[in-house]
Amino acid sequence: MRMKVILLLTQLAFVIISARSETQTHNLSPLYILENDVVPASTSPQTQPLMVPLTLIQGASSKGAVCLDGTLPGYHLHHGSGSGANSWLIQLEGGGWCNTIKSCVFRKTTRRGSSKYMEKKLPFTGLLSNKAEENPDFFNWNRVKVRYCDGASFSGDSQNEAAQLQFRGQKIWLAAMEELLSKGMQNANQALLSGCSAGGLASILHCDEFRSLLPKSTKVKCLSDAGFFLDATDVSGGHTLRNMFGGVVTLQEVQKNLPKSCLNHLDPTSCFFPQNLIDHVETPLFLLNAAYDAWQVHESLAPHSADPHGSWSECKSNHAKCNSSQIQFLQDFRNQMLNDVKGFSTTSQSGLFINSCFAHCQSERQDTWFADDSPVINKMPVARAVGNWFFDRQAIKAIDCAYPCDNSCHNLDSK
Repeated sequence: MRMKVILLLTQLAFVIISARSETQTHNLSPLYILENDVVPASTSPQTQPLMVPLTLIQGASSKGAVCLDGTLPGYHLHHGSGSGANSWLIQLEGGGWCNTIKSCVFRKTTRRGSSKYMEKKLPFTGLLSNKAEENPDFFNWNRVKVRYCDGASFSGDSQNEAAQLQFRGQKIWLAAMEELLSKGMQNANQALLSGCSAGGLASILHCDEFRSLLPKSTKVKCLSDAGFFLDATDVSGGHTLRNMFGGVVTLQEVQKNLPKSCLNHLDPTSCFFPQNLIDHVETPLFLLNAAYDAWQVHESLAPHSADPHGSWSECKSNHAKCNSSQIQFLQDFRNQMLNDVKGFSTTSQSGLFINSCFAHCQSERQDTWFADDSPVINKMPVARAVGNWFFDRQAIKAIDCAYPCDNSCHNLDSK
């Protein structure tokens, strides 16, 4: 018992220290780090996750594929075996965006803008786990995490010489894919492109391109986890996220890599929002999202800039403290999300898992991906839903009832 207490205190201290450092470096709430940085609390000493080393793409700089500061991009690869030897799962890392020269210059001093600061090893948990009991359908596949160091969801193509900034997300994406194809992905019989948060947006943006890089005989699908960012009105009546996305698109010249079919009808910033992209994706796509996405609640709906007097502070820290008008605002957000996926959900190849949780990124965390007490919809955890959809075992259009009906959630705001 004493050892368990010590372990819990150690983990708590790690989370607090990480949260403080991330808050200082990103000027976002501590929730930011829960995107994909903390080893799930359910990990015990007996089941330590696989640690996979970082590989830098040595030929990338000659192709102009470099991080914000000009350093080499990288990835973590754990090879598959047995029945999964020719199957590939690519996970695009998330981690917000930079939308101004100032924020991108700062980002150069973090692992989100420079491989100098990237961890040399990362834990592979959730859909990256190599254990069948933790990841039943993909545990023995070739599993890759592509590191994120461009600040525009792997989609920018520009530079700012005065600030010594390289906006080369699109080239990083292509260099990583070229490297992985040479390492055996060109022979894949099945492949899944996934991503979380900013990486989830990237998996939507690059889904059809990923399909085109692989043989026609390869079964290819895409998964976007917590990547469905809404063009929503914030609590002050403004458009915080639209303003931010507008900066990203303009600064990094993202419009060069947005689908022409969208740009023919909408402005580039609108075409960076998934709600305007999903109907243009031809490759089978699965949307995994919390209806009350914790990052969007904190940073898009009720950021400090839209709530300077802090009337949403208690609600954001614990949704049980939200008043009735705040709950209604959040229900309206959920309704907008459901309305935006209505057309998408009617196609036979699409998949949906939208649970009524205050969460963000549920595929990388072991406790939310596949564990004894994982979040479920109709008794089905996320891992089973994604697996059943990928292997065509079952059509998955899982939409939860509205808050507060789901008691299986692992909510970030009240933990």
